[in-house]
Amino acid sequence: MSEFTKIEGLIAPVFTPMKENGDINPKVISRYANDLKSKGLKGVFISGSSGEGVLMTTEERKIITETWAKYTNNEFKLIVHVGSTSYRESRVLAAHAAENGAWAISAMGPTFLQPKTTKDLVEYCRQIASSAPEIPFYYYHIPVRTGINISMPEFLKEGAKVIPNLAGIKFTHSNFMEMQQCIALDKGKFDITHGQDEVLICGLAIGIRGAIGTSYNFIPGLYTEMMNHVNMGEMAEARKLQQISVNILKIVAAYGGGIVAGKAIEKMIGINCGPCRSPLRSLNSEEYKCMEEELKKAGFFNLIANKT
Repeated sequence: MSEFTKIEGLIAPVFTPMKENGDINPKVISRYANDLKSKGLKGVFISGSSGEGVLMTTEERKIITETWAKYTNNEFKLIVHVGSTSYRESRVLAAHAAENGAWAISAMGPTFLQPKTTKDLVEYCRQIASSAPEIPFYYYHIPVRTGINISMPEFLKEGAKVIPNLAGIKFTHSNFMEMQQCIALDKGKFDITHGQDEVLICGLAIGIRGAIGTSYNFIPGLYTEMMNHVNMGEMAEARKLQQISVNILKIVAAYGGGIVAGKAIEKMIGINCGPCRSPLRSLNSEEYKCMEEELKKAGFFNLIANKT
């Protein structure tokens, strides 16, 4: 296995800007990138769950990659999700990402006709990762979306044998025992990034150093401060910040979840990413106003004003 730099800090899984007619709108990305850089993000994860990647065509995903590539580098990383139900489509996207300067690629398992064994999942990922052999490959573990809940420590053990650029896992699951096993495996060789904002403190407590979560688009300073408190052993202060996160994410969940509500929140903070793509819906004007009022009561806009 190659040696790759591990992610430290926060990566934003960005939304894909779209026009009212449903076409992608890459012109928004320049402003979006500048906003995230100004908030101290370490990079972006594009065309993933938040980015509605599996709802886009291959050509659309290529355009989004090419556009984000203009605003990213080793200091502001570009991680491209290339997962698809077809590993051949994923291979095309993986090679394209590498050609356009992506720092890393990632893929969740197929959401239709899922692999049932570790061996099958490893082989699926091997075929994708081999199309971009010079850059890190992260498996995107998100059982709630894929229905694949294979042991991640076993996946890493077997994957390392045949995937030279297997760097780690985007771990979006609440099985913290498995997460800890993955972090400790082979003397900490693999890079395990945390994927659930509402329990980031739990991951930090067992050694997480990097995280990829939707609300880092909006209030990354809150999580950066939380990470600092954990690093200094100030757990009571860290818990207070996690509770603020939970209060906000509870509202997000009530208004359609991270993608539906998330795009609406981006609009509230000045980055209009447009509507969601079917079968996802977008909030109507009444829902938008109600969510805005609830966020105001929860102190969300005070966090934005304080750059957190």
